[in-house]
Amino acid sequence: MADPMKIRARMEGDLVEVKVLMAHEMETGLRKDSSGKLVPAWFIQNVTATCNGKTVLAAEWGPAVSKNPFLSFRFRGGKPGDKVAISWVDNHGDKRTDEATIS
Repeated sequence: MADPMKIRARMEGDLVEVKVLMAHEMETGLRKDSSGKLVPAWFIQNVTATCNGKTVLAAEWGPAVSKNPFLSFRFRGGKPGDKVAISWVDNHGDKRTDEATIS
């Protein structure tokens, strides 16, 4: 399983700003190893963010996203103490979900 995501969620006026650092290798399937063989594709395909069970972000990613991707977004409707959960699924079926409390 991948390392935990680093998530920060804080109020800025009436918006919640969320910053996420995900640990994932994100291989495109085009890079070759030292012996000249292609390294198989391995990348995050779907990212979902929820606040108190309500989806506030849904994204589909491809192999062009960098290793250990950083995601930043804002949404309305949260308040301090609410939980923000970030989930991803990669093309191998691996999954990860972590959460943070809005400060």
